[in-house]
Amino acid sequence: MRLNRLNASAHPPLLRGRLRTRLLTALTGLAALTLVGGLLLAWPGRAGAAADPLISRGKPATASSTESSSLGAKNAFDGDPATRWASTEGKDPQWIRVDLGAGATVSRVRLTWEAAYAKAYRVEVSADGAAWTALADETAGNGGVDDWTGLSGKGRYLRVQGTARGTSYGYSLFEAEVYGTVGGGPQPGGSFTVVAAGDIAAQCTASDSGCAHPKTAALAQRIDPKFYLTMGDNQYDDARLSDYRAYYDRSWGAFKAKTRPVPGNHETYDPAGPLAGYKSYFGSIAYPQGKSYYSFDEGNWHFVALDSNSFDQAAQLSWLKADLAATTKPCVAAYWHHPLYSSGGHGNDPVSKPVWKILYAAKADLVLNGHDHHYERFAPQDPEGRATADGIVEIVGGMGGAEPYPIEEVQPNSQKRISGPYGVVKLDFTDSGYGWTYVATDGQVKDTSPKYSCH
Repeated sequence: MRLNRLNASAHPPLLRGRLRTRLLTALTGLAALTLVGGLLLAWPGRAGAAADPLISRGKPATASSTESSSLGAKNAFDGDPATRWASTEGKDPQWIRVDLGAGATVSRVRLTWEAAYAKAYRVEVSADGAAWTALADETAGNGGVDDWTGLSGKGRYLRVQGTARGTSYGYSLFEAEVYGTVGGGPQPGGSFTVVAAGDIAAQCTASDSGCAHPKTAALAQRIDPKFYLTMGDNQYDDARLSDYRAYYDRSWGAFKAKTRPVPGNHETYDPAGPLAGYKSYFGSIAYPQGKSYYSFDEGNWHFVALDSNSFDQAAQLSWLKADLAATTKPCVAAYWHHPLYSSGGHGNDPVSKPVWKILYAAKADLVLNGHDHHYERFAPQDPEGRATADGIVEIVGGMGGAEPYPIEEVQPNSQKRISGPYGVVKLDFTDSGYGWTYVATDGQVKDTSPKYSCH
């Protein structure tokens, strides 16, 4: 059952759902509301929801946008009815989400709208912040208080995704309250494995003995990681949707649902438009937060997936700063296509330097890139390339299937370089650190990293 009341200043109270047809046709005014209140307390769904504790108060929150710095996402979860979150005005869609800190069973969500309400929205849950499941769907919202009870959803993250505004402004919530029990889903912490590679699918298939990406895909699948990261140039040459279907999908596409991709420069060459084939093929997997960049958590780690084709745009950098400020995870890894440092044919790419500065200031631990078709690891360093114990470790992992590039000019702090054997980076993450191996398609370990602790 769901109860929805409008702001009294705008309209008289309105009851929605099953009780409306049973009661409001016969009762009006204050007497109706009194009787309805008594019935609600006796209603089984309502009683069950009331028994569950509030689990969202003070938890980390993020949003697709904010109208100003004083109207941030955290205001919707602070328990103060005088503060609120507000999105950018005049734009759909917009979302706000909360990290419940661990897997939870959600039974009730109560939304208190400001005058700028949602006419249409979804309440969704997710275990990983990437794949979302709908708990409730509103198509005729009218503001006030929306009290969704009798829900049954499991996940660590809860999101309210506004798809149609009820006013000409944005979306604004005084409070978003999530009720349930923590412990009904995946818990934070623990060790897990990730496979990463960039520069993957040439225009060839397994029927061609010289085609490498089916071999790296077979290796990646045998490792069976928690999930897969791709560092751009997933499909050559122009990343058309037809090429994705003809080549990438027949190899790395086998574990598409467990893949967390980012685009490379070849994804911008599509004649249908930059990233058109990439977006059509991956869909919400590549755009889980409505943009070509996004973030998600696993265990004690916060992962940030970035689009280095648009590092010159302020919007992504602003989002990155806000995302890093909101995370409570002690360990941070980021990945994108163009490396700041590389000993390969493309060499160093300064387009990534502003991002490095933001990550370094946030004490990020690890960066993974592609673009140059070789494997390379660097010692911890700062954005200026100075070796330092509190620096960021960078890996270039562009050996997913595209033709290898030679090593040309060895950069300072480069510790290991391999060009020739195709393979993947197998990363092992723990609660407090990480390490990795570079594994070739013949199963041979070609390099083993030091063990690093999170900053």
